[in-house]
Amino acid sequence: MFRQMRRFKQQLSQEECEDILLSERRGVLAVHGEDGYPYGVLVDYLYEQGKIYFHGAKSGHKIDAIKADNRVSFTVFDQGVPVEGKVGPDVRSVIVFGRVSLLDTTPETIGIARRLGEKYDPSGYVADEIKRTAERIQLLELSIDHMSGKRVNES
Repeated sequence: MFRQMRRFKQQLSQEECEDILLSERRGVLAVHGEDGYPYGVLVDYLYEQGKIYFHGAKSGHKIDAIKADNRVSFTVFDQGVPVEGKVGPDVRSVIVFGRVSLLDTTPETIGIARRLGEKYDPSGYVADEIKRTAERIQLLELSIDHMSGKRVNES
């Protein structure tokens, strides 16, 4: 169903893909937008136990698109590392294909939202913000159907 990577020598292992998802801060979520146009949006995320979580408002372009077709792709890349003898850095990227579910507000999903927020702001701010906005937050869960990653040199 999913294509094999053409340049397989650059392919990352499953562990390397997961390391990138655990360490990076943002990615691009791509959905099937209106009138056949793809819609990609930069999002904060949390990778946890083989799932990827996002949050946002309960309505809007992203939510409408997911309700119409929950198949998405999600791409994350690192900042790259210099490689001796090469002009540009080696950059690693991961692309995930899967299906997004809109989660109801429950104590469990509030816990996920808290951990997502604490990834970006480990101060006490997150707990207060979630108490204030919990009923307006839409948590989304990406179940992974296929994941691959590769390393390319930027030069």
